[in-house]
Amino acid sequence: MPAEVLFRPFAYKSLKLKNRIVMAPMTRAFSPNGVPTPEVASYYRRRAEGEVGLILSEGTVVARPSAKNDPNVPDFHGELPLAGWKRVINEVHAAGGRMAPQLWHVGSARNPQATWVAPPPVDSPSGLSRPDKKFTEPMTDEAIADTLSAFGKAAADAKRLGFDALEIHGAHGYLIDQFFWAGTNQRTDAFGGATLAERSRFAAEVVKSIRAAVGEDFVIILRLSQWKQQDYNVKLASTPQEMETWLTPLVDAGTDILHCSQRRFWEPEFEGSELNFAGWAKKLTGKPTITVGSVGLSGEFVAAFGGESSKPASLDNLLQRLEREEFDLVAVGRALLADPQWALKVREGRDHELSDFKKEALATLA
Repeated sequence: MPAEVLFRPFAYKSLKLKNRIVMAPMTRAFSPNGVPTPEVASYYRRRAEGEVGLILSEGTVVARPSAKNDPNVPDFHGELPLAGWKRVINEVHAAGGRMAPQLWHVGSARNPQATWVAPPPVDSPSGLSRPDKKFTEPMTDEAIADTLSAFGKAAADAKRLGFDALEIHGAHGYLIDQFFWAGTNQRTDAFGGATLAERSRFAAEVVKSIRAAVGEDFVIILRLSQWKQQDYNVKLASTPQEMETWLTPLVDAGTDILHCSQRRFWEPEFEGSELNFAGWAKKLTGKPTITVGSVGLSGEFVAAFGGESSKPASLDNLLQRLEREEFDLVAVGRALLADPQWALKVREGRDHELSDFKKEALATLA
């Protein structure tokens, strides 16, 4: 199927994109002491030169002591890190690109590959790193208030530096997602509850803090997932009705675009419908959505971290769904990580030039 639909412009509020291709946020950890280097700026610039419509940065953390679990993950606070991000956005804009930082807090999710330990306190809704696994103490009211403020401050800095939008990382078992998940949120105050709607309050308050900092026209993207790194089989919402109770408060709080993470984008979210997560999110909220999950590759990303290579795969299913307007934007991860020219090659029909993905690509800034 012709890829023309991928290259139609997209506009929402102040965000104007040349096409529907989004570079997915991917942790790279090439920023010593949290400071993005000139090499990081060049890495993102190459994707802008390669005609990616919107670049989402790797996760970059807000100003809480344990917001990251690797010292080389970039910060989005402090004079030197913010100067590094200013270089990044200047280079992306010079190449004609658009970019949003992904604001992140890992919560109690630890990095098994790192010996480095973040300073305390570790933030977590109930002191659990996974169901029934005690890791730390629950966040106090003061810690919650400070975290909400940190997200708002980072958002204000993103707008001040000249970014075109921002994304909140609310997926994959990190802090915001730990509040969604009943297995890690056992609070009995206003930030807990028996229902998914009740457990969405912390995320909604993060969105509200950010909206207050950036104004109405600046686009806020929120990344969500059913699955968790602690348990790939978790489903927060088991029915469309439950998903609606989850997403509605987040949209009401000020979310503009929902970034719906799946391991395989083509898998239906609920029985009886071919719609995937992004398809259901758009249907239920009316908001634009981003689909993601093994786009353009034969294997999915979890296996890639174990060393499995992936080959280029057909985009026909994706293009048909996009043509039907099941979702609005398409996030591409590993294919763009390995090849900054991926979008250009797809647009020009140079499928024979598309690259395999190999684990070694994670060790470089191609």
